[in-house]
Amino acid sequence: MKKKRREKKIIGWREWVSLPELGIDAIKAKIDTGATTSSVHAIHIERFRRDGQDFARFEIHPFQRNSKKTIRAEAPLIEYRSVRSSSGHESSRPVILTHIALFDEVWPIELTLANRDEMGFRMLIGRRAMRKRFLVDPGASYRDSSRIPKKEQQSTEQ
Repeated sequence: MKKKRREKKIIGWREWVSLPELGIDAIKAKIDTGATTSSVHAIHIERFRRDGQDFARFEIHPFQRNSKKTIRAEAPLIEYRSVRSSSGHESSRPVILTHIALFDEVWPIELTLANRDEMGFRMLIGRRAMRKRFLVDPGASYRDSSRIPKKEQQSTEQ
């Protein structure tokens, strides 16, 4: 019997997503098919152990150019991974495991924690996280409008 192929949803080059286990209802993410791994903006990263397992505690400013809204989060720490930035700089970053929500799908995602203050987006979703789930339309934005914060919705409609 042949496996039924699941219809893939089409996403844009940028989308609002949720990270429910981290308490983030909406964070704007750049969809980057050129990147293998995914990354989220994190500061004040602290490693600790709980019940014999490594965790990371950190803070996130989910909205670009807004440091007033701060979310403190914790997540299981998988490892430290060597990551090369788009500028060619290599660094060792903590990697956490959490869940991401986009459209009506929720799935586990590995995220590297990095200070993305200088980047255009607080989150980058790499191809490993999207594989076998979505097709990317590079001319579209915010195909899943269910997570756009009300304040942002007005600016995206103009």
